[in-house]
Amino acid sequence: MLPPLTQIPPEIAALGDYERFARERIAPASWAYLDSGAGDEWTMRENIAAFARLPLRPRLLRSMQGASTALNLFGCDLVAPILIAPTAFHALAHPDAELATVMAAGATGTCMVVSTQASLLLEDVASAAAGPLWFQLYIQPDRDFTEGLVARAEAAGYRALVITVDAPVNGVRNAEARAGFALPPHVRAVNLDGMRLPAAGAPGTLLFGTPLLESIPDWSAIAWLRERTRLPIILKGIVDPEDARRAIDFGADGIIVSNHGGRALDGIPAAIDLLPDVANAVARQVPVLMDGGVRRGIDVLRAQALGADAVLIGRPILHALATAGALGVAHALRVLMAEFELAMALTGCRTLADIDAGCLAPAPRR
Repeated sequence: MLPPLTQIPPEIAALGDYERFARERIAPASWAYLDSGAGDEWTMRENIAAFARLPLRPRLLRSMQGASTALNLFGCDLVAPILIAPTAFHALAHPDAELATVMAAGATGTCMVVSTQASLLLEDVASAAAGPLWFQLYIQPDRDFTEGLVARAEAAGYRALVITVDAPVNGVRNAEARAGFALPPHVRAVNLDGMRLPAAGAPGTLLFGTPLLESIPDWSAIAWLRERTRLPIILKGIVDPEDARRAIDFGADGIIVSNHGGRALDGIPAAIDLLPDVANAVARQVPVLMDGGVRRGIDVLRAQALGADAVLIGRPILHALATAGALGVAHALRVLMAEFELAMALTGCRTLADIDAGCLAPAPRR
């Protein structure tokens, strides 16, 4: 494997360019874990392909004086509607792990969502942060442990909780299985140390009837959490309009439309295709974000046009991290922000409030 770069080569001009460089710097089994999708990986591919089916409509001769991409989400001032999605085990991509990623987030004025399965203690990541952090949480069967995690996040200064609800059990990722992936000895989910694990299932059971499935959270768990934290609660993985309305009824302060990057259940439509119905159902009651397939600044604009308040970036951040550490992540974010500003200028949008469905052209007839 090649070492991380110390400067960005001219061949890297877009987020997609990082993938080749990253693959040369990550162990093959770890690459299979970080970059694979569930099943036949149709959803993972569709997340990207669906954006290409959304042509843009340029609007000309509009004033750009005082143009801005700035916004405030849950009390956090951000320079653009682009956040770093929660992804596990950054130590698989770079020795500096989440410390490099959080440094880049601070340098570019964005927010990092730190995974429950981070390689480093959530307190250590927070200590290195120069900007707002949110904490991603799986509600664990061990509720006392979960409550302790929330208290730790609050004490460390995290500004919101992102509750992942779409992956109560792992999807079948064939590439990962074929590669024989196992975490290296020096990498583990340190924030889960000391958690009580569910008992093993009876011999011959697959999934149904196992303690793991019997103990997965339901809507009552969201109500339980709402009573135990002062932080905003954002549910990640909502793709159904009725679930979106119910999330608000149970106390959610925000929603992230996401199919888990195609890693949980294959066959789900692209996140960008699911976004409009969820946004319409929410009807601006709470912020709606989305992740999955964003690779260009025009994708950020497309998501905003269809109802997203912001987007989150996952795999490309890991690719940039593996390629050049904090420098790579900061460069990737700056490239995406520059592309987004250009897209706004050429569609006549001076502020985020100007971006709406009118920025999209009708799909060409075939």
